[in-house]
Amino acid sequence: MPLLSTAATGLLAGLHGYIMALEMFLWTTPRGHKAFGLKPDFAEKTKTMAANQGLYNGFLAAGFVWALAHPVPAVARQIQLFFIGCVGVAGVYGGLTANRKILFVQAVPAAISGALVLLGL
Repeated sequence: MPLLSTAATGLLAGLHGYIMALEMFLWTTPRGHKAFGLKPDFAEKTKTMAANQGLYNGFLAAGFVWALAHPVPAVARQIQLFFIGCVGVAGVYGGLTANRKILFVQAVPAAISGALVLLGL
């Protein structure tokens, strides 16, 4: 797997692992409040929903790790592109419907990573 594609995939895995931790375990803490601009009472009321969302981000992180670990480069590339596409679509949707910041945190890194993979870099 080319160096830049590998690095980008690793960064996406780390990003989505971090988002998972924020949503599943830190949602009702000051760190979670700051990361998502939440008021404590709202965070408490929505913690189950956030944990579910976090689980999905964990699946994305696991998919990126799978791509990095797969021994067949052509298959690893397909796995990368699938999960990058998932993040890109979710990032665009979230940016348009929830918070524009999501577009820059998720969709832009996915687009850059996708380009690196497609260019074989």
